[in-house]
Amino acid sequence: MKVSKLKKFDAAEYLRTAEARAEYLNIVLADGDPAEVRDALNLVARAQGMSEIAKAAGVTREGLYKTLGENGNPEFATILRIIGAMGIRLTAKPAKSKPKKNAVA
Repeated sequence: MKVSKLKKFDAAEYLRTAEARAEYLNIVLADGDPAEVRDALNLVARAQGMSEIAKAAGVTREGLYKTLGENGNPEFATILRIIGAMGIRLTAKPAKSKPKKNAVA
């Protein structure tokens, strides 16, 4: 079989549940790379439906594609609206830190 005849892999097809989408975002957020976070938000938005997410976030579908696209650089407020539209909530927890030398236990 030729490679050109294979179905293109789309990870969005595997993010069917809210739990799977949230866990995927947690993994990407843990790395902290802004481009990867943007790409992950794009993937999750496609998994849920770009039109639905755009409407709930108060942006156009085309604007959402542009914002989460390869050259997108969304403002934090926009990211928060998109995440909220996805039904996901950001939380914070302490990062693992290296033990301090001479720390008193």
